Amino acid sequence: MKWYLGIATAVVTFMLSGKPLSAQQRADTTAGGQQRALDSLAAVVRATQARLDSLERAMAAAPATPQARAPGAYMNVSFVGLTDLGWSSTPDVGSLQVGDHDPKVRGFSIPNAELVFDGAVDPYFKAFTAIVYKIDENGETGVELEEMFLLSTALPKNLQLKVGQFFTEFGRQNQQHPHAWAFADQPLVLNRMFGPEGLRSQGARVSWLLPTSWYTEAMVSVLNSAGGTAFSFRSDESGEIHGGVTSERSVAGAGDMLYVPRIVTSLEPTDNQVLLVGASGAYGPNNSGPRAHTSILGTDVYWKWKSPYAHQGFPFVSFQGEYLTRSYGTGARGYLDNPITNIAGETLEDNGAYAQVLWGIQPRVVAGFRAEYVNADENAFVSPERQDRTRWSPDLTWYPSEFSKLRLQYNYDRRPGLRDEHSVWVQFEFLLGAHAAHKF
Repeated sequence: MKWYLGIATAVVTFMLSGKPLSAQQRADTTAGGQQRALDSLAAVVRATQARLDSLERAMAAAPATPQARAPGAYMNVSFVGLTDLGWSSTPDVGSLQVGDHDPKVRGFSIPNAELVFDGAVDPYFKAFTAIVYKIDENGETGVELEEMFLLSTALPKNLQLKVGQFFTEFGRQNQQHPHAWAFADQPLVLNRMFGPEGLRSQGARVSWLLPTSWYTEAMVSVLNSAGGTAFSFRSDESGEIHGGVTSERSVAGAGDMLYVPRIVTSLEPTDNQVLLVGASGAYGPNNSGPRAHTSILGTDVYWKWKSPYAHQGFPFVSFQGEYLTRSYGTGARGYLDNPITNIAGETLEDNGAYAQVLWGIQPRVVAGFRAEYVNADENAFVSPERQDRTRWSPDLTWYPSEFSKLRLQYNYDRRPGLRDEHSVWVQFEFLLGAHAAHKF
């Protein structure tokens, strides 16, 4: 402010005194009037400067206090809409597209419409909420609270706390929302292990960013083990896995919770490459018996190369893959359709993987290919939910901008004992509001 007043004084002085010589020869009364005006203006400038100096001294003497901010002072609101259009060689689309956000029927599907609220709560926490709307195969609208959690921002020692309901950090894709997927449907192995809606529940997660020169993060989640989103654990739908009557199990102690540890690290082999490798586990009770437990192990890898001459991130090539295996321990239980007859206790083993390659051909055009399979061992009960399957899926995605996309995908499904099936899907998507843009 001082420099501004100084310049103003100089300008006014020049305007009043810097006249041509003929003007200085005016009458003394005119010169006197100019001088009085200049003196008056200079007095105003000095008074203003004195006030500023006094204010600066008062501010310097005041005790330092953190800048106050009203809690929840702002909130981002956004909306994501997905529409699928397609055809399958079988009218029973649900037998092929088993994910909750997959295409539902021949023709049009609305598998995901997501309303998101997020923002800073205070200097210590951020918050995120996702409410999802979807239309099922019968045209009925469903609504669910998909995620709602607090995320700490001020813990020491590179620690972070998440509390609420959230997609659990297991592998790479489980915690991603459908608009971030590289394909129109959920990988088969994630559906096999975590059910149609993925692994999410109510609980807390603690993560630690290790003090290494490269990115390494370790975390563990402690969650409720019940409900359809804990499919391989205390889910009411678990009879579809073990084929028997479910056992009523309540939470009697820490052993009845679901534990999900994960560690992930990244390396940069060259200036144009990045490599991320992770390992995850999920351990908890299931309700096939009073002491039955499930364990799921997984490894994941992500690699990306970007051209040193890239424009808007293109061209690029990326690879992503995950392998999961499940040991589902069962107790002796009665058949669902004949509870009197018992099935012997056993361990059901399942495994599967997917691998996908994306090629960013040019800005906003991405071609992809995904190969996947799921296998199960032979047991006393053969469940349709555990049948062997393989699928190959090429796709092509065009992004008119970071906030919209158009995708074409073909699926070739093979199921032993059944005929091969073919599907073609077109996916439309748009983003509104302050939602994160698509990651090219």
